[in-house]
Amino acid sequence: MPSYENRYISNLTRETYALILAGGRGSRLHELTNWRAKPAVYFGGKHRIIDFPLSNCINSGIRRVGIATQYKSHSLIRHVHRAWGHFKKELGESVEILPASQRYGEDWYCGTADAVFQNMDIIRHELPKYVMILSGDHVYRMDYGALLAKHVETGADMTVCCIEVACDEAADTFGVMTVDEEKRVKRFDEKPKMPSSIPGKPGTCLASMGNYVFNTDFLFEQLKKDAENEGSGRDFGHDIIPAIIEEHNVFAFPFRDPGHEGQPYWRDVGTLDSFWEANMELVMPEPQLDLYDPTWPIWTYQEQLPPAKFIFDNDDRRGMAVDSTVSGGCIISGSVVRKSLLFSNVHIRSYCVIEESVILPGAIIQRNCRIRRAIIDRSCEVPAGVEIGYDRKADEENGFRVSKKGIVLVTREMLTELSKKLERLERESKQLA
Repeated sequence: MPSYENRYISNLTRETYALILAGGRGSRLHELTNWRAKPAVYFGGKHRIIDFPLSNCINSGIRRVGIATQYKSHSLIRHVHRAWGHFKKELGESVEILPASQRYGEDWYCGTADAVFQNMDIIRHELPKYVMILSGDHVYRMDYGALLAKHVETGADMTVCCIEVACDEAADTFGVMTVDEEKRVKRFDEKPKMPSSIPGKPGTCLASMGNYVFNTDFLFEQLKKDAENEGSGRDFGHDIIPAIIEEHNVFAFPFRDPGHEGQPYWRDVGTLDSFWEANMELVMPEPQLDLYDPTWPIWTYQEQLPPAKFIFDNDDRRGMAVDSTVSGGCIISGSVVRKSLLFSNVHIRSYCVIEESVILPGAIIQRNCRIRRAIIDRSCEVPAGVEIGYDRKADEENGFRVSKKGIVLVTREMLTELSKKLERLERESKQLA
């Protein structure tokens, strides 16, 4: 027999509607988000970032989910349709795309709060008792059942999910909360330049994860008030939370991993450096984010592909991968891959050395290439003999983007321009000869 606690939480999840905010531009990822929204960015060998909050919902028992999209949403919509389009509305479950559609005016989504406000009629039709609002661009695993139970237990009108981070990391990046002993929120600063430390933990602050739980009626009431305020920025962090913490019950819920000590895994992969670092963590012998855990699978769409293939076993031409993750459809032909993550259908020709790199689906690396600490975008074809990641000046002259920490981003457009440059130099060389 299921326990009372399990039945209690399952009832809460059935009474909850989750809205994932997936319309962000992701500008700090530069060319990696030129053609896709940040939640549609690839991660972990076969997933997209959006798969993590969606999997958390489904694994937690929340089966009514909306996804608010806006910028460059085609690849995101296509992925959600393929991976998550099998839910049955007649069984009380659905994963629906909610593009900006100007329901209450002529504006598109003007902020996180406005994205929810414009979909109030859709949420109301679902008749939920609670509304969970989730960020669509973070990587983590979390059982939302515990969050819902704590929300009800405290009698909260709103609950803010939070995590402890270094003040330096939170500055200008995260919303930061000050709470009392009961975790009631007393102050909320959106992206402060100098975050307030947690008492007794200097240099550490309590940062919002961008995940909230509201009582539905309370949420609608606050959204309507905000919509009538002409000076509002229509944002939860900037406007809604600071406006309600004095007169209403707003509580913080610290994100904890019940199976481990210390901080649970949570990554904002919003920069090239953090994206590269988070993917590199997955090739460690025992990564903190366990994608192999059958009790909490990360669901996604994947093509039916043959197994990865490693060919040639000569001393100077050996196909091998060490301390790496290699997805289906990959062929490593007489090359060495070390501490790297290869997505599906990556082909690496002979005599290459690939180190500490993230190579997205369908990329082709021609012969005699040396690549280190790089991100190679989807469907790139790197010409033979190219070196990437060894000389910052040369990488920049070749038109590649180099991050603050020296991570090199290569896209198809960059390679096209490089090819034109090399052809022009070759013509000029022949003319001089």
